[in-house]
Amino acid sequence: MKGTYVFEYLNENEFKKLERSLKKYNMLAYKKLYFEFYPKLKEGVFLGEVSSQDKEKGITNYELKLPTDMMFSKVHGDIKLHYSVYEEENIVMLESLSPEDILSEGHQSELVTYKGVMVSKQHSEKDLFKINLLNMIQK
Repeated sequence: MKGTYVFEYLNENEFKKLERSLKKYNMLAYKKLYFEFYPKLKEGVFLGEVSSQDKEKGITNYELKLPTDMMFSKVHGDIKLHYSVYEEENIVMLESLSPEDILSEGHQSELVTYKGVMVSKQHSEKDLFKINLLNMIQK
């Protein structure tokens, strides 16, 4: 078992809500995360970009970009897993998934889609404008 890492959560309830919302609205990103990235993290293969590092405490923070639709990425931003690695304790601390606002809103209530992209209830006009603008640019 040497070299295996254990998952812990900064806030397990919130993280699981974001994870379920990701599963519901972006299955490709969820499958990659669950079946490809999580096993690699447990083996000690740390993916993504290093966002910060504390060498004294042995903590490294990472951001891992998950695969998503280009339109979703342009409207809401990239889906990223934020996690920290505690090397001395062999712990991977799962912190959050971003963009948190649309994922947490998707967990709280059913979101509508417009031309295949989730539309936030709080910023619906802004999201619709972005989607229409991107569609006009592509034509």
